[in-house]
Amino acid sequence: MKYSRYCRSLLSTPASEVDRYPKSHHSGADMCVVDLEDSVPHRDKENARRQAESFFTAPSATATRCGIRINSVTEPDGLRDLLALRHYTVKPDVVVIPKVESARDIEIVDRVLHGSCPTTRFFAVVETPRGLDNARLIAAASPRLRALVFGAADYSFDIGARLAWDPLLHARARLVNSARAAGIDVVDAPFFAFADTAGLKYEAALSRDLGFSGKIAVHPRQVPAINEAFSPDAELLEKARRVVAAGRASGEGIAVVDGVMVGTPFFEAARRLVEEFGTNESTALPR
Repeated sequence: MKYSRYCRSLLSTPASEVDRYPKSHHSGADMCVVDLEDSVPHRDKENARRQAESFFTAPSATATRCGIRINSVTEPDGLRDLLALRHYTVKPDVVVIPKVESARDIEIVDRVLHGSCPTTRFFAVVETPRGLDNARLIAAASPRLRALVFGAADYSFDIGARLAWDPLLHARARLVNSARAAGIDVVDAPFFAFADTAGLKYEAALSRDLGFSGKIAVHPRQVPAINEAFSPDAELLEKARRVVAAGRASGEGIAVVDGVMVGTPFFEAARRLVEEFGTNESTALPR
């Protein structure tokens, strides 16, 4: 499993709900996203586009990494969103691009934001059958693309499947493989029953074991459980330290740890884990 603090949890807040911005920033989510897409009615999108700038300039924004979900770039509102971002005083860390169906969608965003948002990274939401078919090409579309995101609800409705783990396992596995083959992260869809903590923990564990980097939260109360699911526990960290020590002692050759033969891939994975999670004092936001 690949653990990383970069996007264990992603919490979305409607752009029109300005009073909720500080709560989002202080939720503990690795990434807080202000949403211009599904949560904003069409009649309110222009106003939400203006309001969303304060999501990045508010004093509370320094507590986390901040992103924005735009509308689809195949629609006029998506293009308006991109043009507005060019003039934001503080640029988003991440632009979440919905309904991505081809590498060209990523290239459009890259071209429009080139120069005006030089450090902004992209997340591509794959939520249609065509998008899943092209996931491998999408994942390799731009060096600025940092993650694929699974849009389970839209995808299940499009193919006529039940919105549950088993019917969508094939799609999830394909998406994970496409992202990992391109060397980027991959974020799972939300668990929509936000009051069912046990169900959330169960599905988050399945996502983690399948290879996902993290999961979307639909409510701040979901963030702690998601962060815990996508973080190594104390036992795993201690074992990673033993593997690192064994690698040093063997000169990076074959070693035995807890009765298991380990080699170079084990040493590298354990070293990354210790560097990322080996201290509770680290508060830096990895970019």
